[in-house]
Amino acid sequence: MGEQQLKSNSDLSTLLSTMPHDRWILVNPSSSFRPSARYKHSAEVVGDKLIVIGGSRNGRYLSDIQVFDLRSFKWSTVQLTMNPKHLESDGSISGQVFPASAGHSLVRWENKLLVVAGNSKMPSDTVRVYQIDLETCTWSPVSTDGEVPISRGGQSVTVVGSRLYMFGGEDKKSRLLNDFHVLDLETMTWEVAETRGTAPGPRFDHIATVHAEQYLLIFGGSSHSVCFSDLHLLDLETMEWSQPETQGAYVTPRGGHAGTAVDDNWYIVGGGDNKSGATETVVLNTSKFVWSVATAVVERHPLASEGLTLCSTTTNGEKLVIAFGGYNGNYNNEIFVMKPKQKDMVRPRLLQSPAAAAAAASVTAAYAIAAASDEKTVRASATEDLKTKNVQSDSTAIKKKTTSEIDVLREEKTNLESKLAEIKAENSRLTDKLEYARSAHSELMKEHDSVHSQLAAESSRCTKLETQIQTAQEKLGAIGSLEEEIETLRREISQIERKVPTAAQQQRSGGVWKWVAGSPQDSDDK
Repeated sequence: MGEQQLKSNSDLSTLLSTMPHDRWILVNPSSSFRPSARYKHSAEVVGDKLIVIGGSRNGRYLSDIQVFDLRSFKWSTVQLTMNPKHLESDGSISGQVFPASAGHSLVRWENKLLVVAGNSKMPSDTVRVYQIDLETCTWSPVSTDGEVPISRGGQSVTVVGSRLYMFGGEDKKSRLLNDFHVLDLETMTWEVAETRGTAPGPRFDHIATVHAEQYLLIFGGSSHSVCFSDLHLLDLETMEWSQPETQGAYVTPRGGHAGTAVDDNWYIVGGGDNKSGATETVVLNTSKFVWSVATAVVERHPLASEGLTLCSTTTNGEKLVIAFGGYNGNYNNEIFVMKPKQKDMVRPRLLQSPAAAAAAASVTAAYAIAAASDEKTVRASATEDLKTKNVQSDSTAIKKKTTSEIDVLREEKTNLESKLAEIKAENSRLTDKLEYARSAHSELMKEHDSVHSQLAAESSRCTKLETQIQTAQEKLGAIGSLEEEIETLRREISQIERKVPTAAQQQRSGGVWKWVAGSPQDSDDK
């Protein structure tokens, strides 16, 4: 469902001319070489090439740089060497091999690629930034100043102008973060951004994008127990957080998903909720905040994975969305492409205030009264021609009464409809708040249960350790008694050893008994 397969002998022109809109196409490489399957890697399109960096597989961090040519459909490996200027300047970097990492972020800055943060076996207390020059096939560590953030993985990184914005993630002690940092790319100086309003809760494996070069959007992500489907907005001019109201399709909670912006549409694919992978490719219109579903795949499909990447590019005048990698029980290394369909603009939902609703009701009632008045005049004129003056007077009085009653009923109906609309709007707002409170309460309860279980386990472990310590102390006490007994035995043995030579000498000399009984020598003399 939602997927077709492209033959390996096809080219990009054939792909763009034949593929339908909003349908995923599996691309078979034209050569036999494919990179190892992976997830939590990073990817970026440069020209007609998809650049894939690092990732994780079977618990091992990767450091390779893989390139997929979108025109020839061939994979190749780029061998990077460290910029000679930095070989001696950074003693924390060992060797010339690009550092292996996963959960990092990759962004373009001028004609370079920047690798930001991520998990690595190289010890570091703060976020590292690396620079890759694809023209010279060299890499180098970037020296940053200011308030450098603590190291982390699973963060979101977005570039607007010459400023890089980083939100959230998980540090090396598994602590969830919701801090917000800004890196000036011209001076390479970090600062902690001061924001207003309610920021998103601590999370990692979320995604971010920017609309109109001013509004930063954060969607989804995970804690240690639950996944989120909330949408947050930060105005980069006022630095104030808010949660925009959305409409359209229902979007399930997810973490580990990927997203890319195509004009005003934010395409989001993959991720999961700790139970199953998200099968729907959803789209958020970032100017109207309307959700829609572009397409869907079957369960356990490579696109229903976590830790995959999603990029977009324009080639031959056509927009193209490209997905790679991920993990859904199996590590994936397949390329999927989709040609997005131009989305119709949907009018946003307008919530009227009570005053506006009352004004609208008043206008409606006025039009109803005017219409009823015109109808009364016409009918009265017709009756005047057909009936006598007395009959006309009676009929007019009856019709006036009827019209008045109708007008009253219409006005009451309008007022009731207005009040009902207000009640529904208030009910909708309260329902949203209640749902959010329930979600937050559920998350806190799960966190509480998790901490309680850990405390119980640690308490049990402490009890066992105390028992073992007591047993060891008893054994040590017994050892002390044994040592005293051994020392007593040693003294007794020493005394015995001193007595043995004396006894032997007495036996050889015969002593008193030899004098009493006489010795054999004395008998011989006699």
